[in-house]
Amino acid sequence: MMGRVISVLFAVLTALSNGSASVLQRRAAMEVPDSEAMRLSLMTRLVRQKVWLAGIGLVIVAAVCQAIALATGPIAVVQPIFVIELPLTLLVAGLVMRVRADAAVWSGVAAVTAGLALGMAAAAPVEGRDTVEDFAWIPALLVTGVFEAGLIVAALRTRGNARAALLGLAAACGYALTAALMKDAMANLDDGGVVALLASWQLYATAAAGVGALFLLQNALQAGSLVAVQPMLTLGDALISILYGVTLFDEELRTGWWLVPELVALALIAAGCVRLARTPLARGTLAPR
Repeated sequence: MMGRVISVLFAVLTALSNGSASVLQRRAAMEVPDSEAMRLSLMTRLVRQKVWLAGIGLVIVAAVCQAIALATGPIAVVQPIFVIELPLTLLVAGLVMRVRADAAVWSGVAAVTAGLALGMAAAAPVEGRDTVEDFAWIPALLVTGVFEAGLIVAALRTRGNARAALLGLAAACGYALTAALMKDAMANLDDGGVVALLASWQLYATAAAGVGALFLLQNALQAGSLVAVQPMLTLGDALISILYGVTLFDEELRTGWWLVPELVALALIAAGCVRLARTPLARGTLAPR
C-alpha cells in the first residue's frame, strides 16, 4: 500500500515538472523558424535559449521522479496520472503570473481530473512482474519502431497542426517506451544494486528513447499549436504505456462492460485537455517573450 502511495505521489510530481517543461519548451520553439523543422540545427538553436535550458532542467527533475514512481508502482498506474500535467501547469502559471483562472480553466481541470479518477477506478490496474524477459523486447521494439516511422513519414507529408498532432503522438510513443525501459532498468537495483543498473542495456536504451522522444516533441511544438500537440501527447503516452504494461509486465486491467466507463474517461480527459489548451491562460503562458 505504501509503495502505491509513493508511486502516485512521484507520478504527480513528474506530471507537474513535465507540464512546466512543455510550456517553457513551447515558448522556445516558437522562436525557431519553420525551415529548421526536423533538423539537428533546431536543437542547436534551442540550446542557446535560457528558457529552453530551464525546461530541460525540469525534464531532468521529472525523469528522477518518474524513475522512483515506476520503481514503486505498476506502469499502468503511474503513466496515466501524467494526464494531469497540463491542468497543474496552468494552475501554477496562473499563480505565478497572478492571473485568476476563469471558468474555462476550472471546467477543463474538472474534466481531466474526473476522467482520470473514473478511468483509474474502472480499470483498477493490478501490478504484474517487475522485469521483462530480454527476448520479449525484440517484437516490442520492432513494432514500436515501425509505428513511429509511419507517424514521422506521415507527418513529413503534411504541415501545421496535422504535423504537430502526428509528431505529438510519435513523441508520446517514445515517452511510453522510455517509461517501460526505465521500469525494467530500475528492477536491476533490487537484484544487483547500482552496478547491475549501470550494466543493464535497458538503462542506455532509456536514455536513447528519451532523447528521441524529446526531439520529436520539439518538432511537434514547433510545427503547430498546443491544442494539436497536447491531447495526442497526453492520451498517447497513457494508452501506449498501458499497452506496454499489459503486454510486457503482465499487468491486468478490467475489461468487459468496464470498457464503457473507461471510454467515457478517455473522452473526458481529451475534452478537458483541448479546453485547457484553448484558454487565454494557456495562450498567455505560451506566448513568445
